[in-house]
Amino acid sequence: MTVVGPFGVSVRDQALEVDVQAGLAAVEAGLIEATKSDVPFITEAAQHLVRAGGKRFRPLLVMLAARFGDPYAPGVVPAAVVVELTHLATLYHDDIMDEAEVRRGVPSANARWDNSVAVLTGDFLFSRASTMVADLGPAAVRIQAEAFERLVTGQLQETAGPGKGEDPVAHYLDVIAGKTGSLIAVAGRFGAMMSGADEDVVDVVTQFGERIGVAFQLADDVLDIASDGGESGKTPGTDLREGVPTMPVLRLREMAEQGGAVQDRRLCELIAGDLSDDARLAEALAGLRAHPALEAAKRDTLRFADEARRCLAPLPDGPAKASMAALCDLVADRTR
Repeated sequence: MTVVGPFGVSVRDQALEVDVQAGLAAVEAGLIEATKSDVPFITEAAQHLVRAGGKRFRPLLVMLAARFGDPYAPGVVPAAVVVELTHLATLYHDDIMDEAEVRRGVPSANARWDNSVAVLTGDFLFSRASTMVADLGPAAVRIQAEAFERLVTGQLQETAGPGKGEDPVAHYLDVIAGKTGSLIAVAGRFGAMMSGADEDVVDVVTQFGERIGVAFQLADDVLDIASDGGESGKTPGTDLREGVPTMPVLRLREMAEQGGAVQDRRLCELIAGDLSDDARLAEALAGLRAHPALEAAKRDTLRFADEARRCLAPLPDGPAKASMAALCDLVADRTR
């Protein structure tokens, strides 16, 4: 049993391992090249999160999806770079909105410099991604534009919150389908499309990407509460402190509204209050870690991981399909 890539996908096929490792190395080199500028400071800021590492989940999915066509086709690696550049750009912007101080185990760009530098660096990365995707053809440009619209729509939906009478959990799932699922769906779609895979295969891996992306975000929600920060690279409770209503909090509120115990309502009040104080944040984290709402959020993660696995059924059996199925296990395992 060997592993491929920083995400640790179990692979039993040596040829696949070698090829995917080579592809990810080419993506890494492409990211460094794409974030260079004639202005040294811009290069430093743009490469800040690139050099901090990351799981490269999206490029990995591009590489695996490309195995259903010609994995060596010239557009595969550039497409993976485009998707990861877009993702990195959103991280710069997210950290500003969340006022995050840590990202991937290093100071966030807004903490190291300021919000202006962070937002403009994110814009710089978006522009580089746009330049690269233009070389992949009009269809790729349209797909990227549609995904970008979904990203922004998801963020605006999160900011606005659920409408009157709208189920907060259903609203949140729409939010993360846009903010996270859409770009991971593009990763699968680009990989299959650039490799020349059949249209049916392109559709399957796109649907897989959307669902595994939602599971990926739900796993991050759980980690924001349950981890010590080593897995996510973010300070535990960052979303909680910023008042972001992630799935564990939404499940807690749901339980409290459906006749929960007095301590459930008290925990809701604590979370709704000012968590800028470290002691209050620690109390809220401890309360959620011991509450059934966290287990409910874990079940939500497993449900979407299972849905993603079922999407793979029409694909031909082989190492690539097996590795994509392993992603379902690994994304779910992050919650355990």
